[in-house]
Amino acid sequence: MAPNLAIQKRVGFIGLGIMGQHMAGHILAGGYELHVNSRTRAKADALVERGAIWYESPGEVAATSDILITIVGYPVDVESIYLEPGGILDRARPGAVLIDMTTSSPSLAERIAKAASLRGMMALDAPVSGGDIGAREAKLAIMAGGDETAFSQVLPVLRLIGSNVVHMGQAGTGQHTKMANQIAIASTMIAVSESISYATRVGLNPDLTLDVLGTGAASSFLLNGLGRKMVRQDFAPGFFVHHFAKDIGIALNEAKRINLDLPGLALAQKMYERLLANGFGEEGTQALYRIYNRLHWSE
Repeated sequence: MAPNLAIQKRVGFIGLGIMGQHMAGHILAGGYELHVNSRTRAKADALVERGAIWYESPGEVAATSDILITIVGYPVDVESIYLEPGGILDRARPGAVLIDMTTSSPSLAERIAKAASLRGMMALDAPVSGGDIGAREAKLAIMAGGDETAFSQVLPVLRLIGSNVVHMGQAGTGQHTKMANQIAIASTMIAVSESISYATRVGLNPDLTLDVLGTGAASSFLLNGLGRKMVRQDFAPGFFVHHFAKDIGIALNEAKRINLDLPGLALAQKMYERLLANGFGEEGTQALYRIYNRLHWSE
């Protein structure tokens, strides 16, 4: 009889933001013993009420977990919780599989994987795409880099939160794949904002226009999903502007390293930096629409 992984494996989850809360909830619902930590204790309350166990630090979660998942804000946060004294690598047990799902730098993912290997652990970089909706519906795309054996071991857990879970190659390739994803999104967000702004300015019914465009060659999740939010001037975050600006910066640094010019991404960076400068960093990426229509603009 095959072992019951849900009984055998204790899963740690660090980072309970817009996406992390849903992701951790799916793992808990899947029957795994869940150990959690987040910068804000209150974000764990609903999960604790359902049976999750709270710990005061990432290191404490690592010490009790067979599989550890992290999804935090910035590369500096990843580096801190993994590499600082008393952190994850100091306290995780040999044989543990560490999975960072933060969008972070490929070189940092490689450093963590190497450090984990020296301590008898395995590490994956496995960023996700799909935003809050994908997290809520367990339909995230998960792009993983690192040891293939480790990937196989944790695949049952990853399938609880993602509908498309792919092993991309060695350490760092998950992050490189996410960079390619963010590059595609950046220029598409410009295109969607411009399309809807044009339609509105010439007097078209924007909802009717989206009904047509959304079934043709221009159809995409961004047009059909975030385009509708632009029309309603709904800028509530599914993915924060400040996090997307961070991702663009990582991608441009990687492009510079490989001597690749990405003018579309460079333009998107300037536009998202304008949003940040005007105080819209906590809004969703669809707030780019503000620039074209001077919505509540301070400049």
